[in-house]
Amino acid sequence: MTSLQRRLAALHYDVGPIDGVFGPSTHHGVVAFQKVNSLVRDGIVGPKTWAALARPLIPKPKYTHSGYSVEANLTKQVLYLARQGSVVRILDASSGKASTPTPTGNYKTQRRIDGWRQSSLGLLWRPNYFYYGYAVHGATSVPTYPASHGCVRVTVPAMNRLWSIVGVGTPVHIYR
Repeated sequence: MTSLQRRLAALHYDVGPIDGVFGPSTHHGVVAFQKVNSLVRDGIVGPKTWAALARPLIPKPKYTHSGYSVEANLTKQVLYLARQGSVVRILDASSGKASTPTPTGNYKTQRRIDGWRQSSLGLLWRPNYFYYGYAVHGATSVPTYPASHGCVRVTVPAMNRLWSIVGVGTPVHIYR
């Protein structure tokens, strides 16, 4: 198990601590890898996923900034943390469903809340607002498909790992 976690971490997938346990963070790291490599998004490391791990697709950010930036690839349903033209972390994400789409465009984090925020549409963990009430935030449910009311969801542990890196003023790019 640690070899899988080490391989995913070397490819910049967010798997949490390398501890030999196939827990939720490793599962979401596998799903993010499957999304980027256009595999079935089931979180199961079968022959096709192992083969792709040997010859993975390496994503590149669309935008370059001197510091950190966040990119949400809505087609792949992943979030990239980028720095100086390189993807440094890849996270499993779920964006807005068809009836409540995530707005595309180029933004900056305008404000953030360190903790749970009860909105009219649900609970948001450590939201980083980039456009009005739209935020990148942690959630207890991050399905493999677009399911939110327009925000970009990542897992609560993933948001905890991002929190000290992303701040007010961080560029946020949302695209298909």
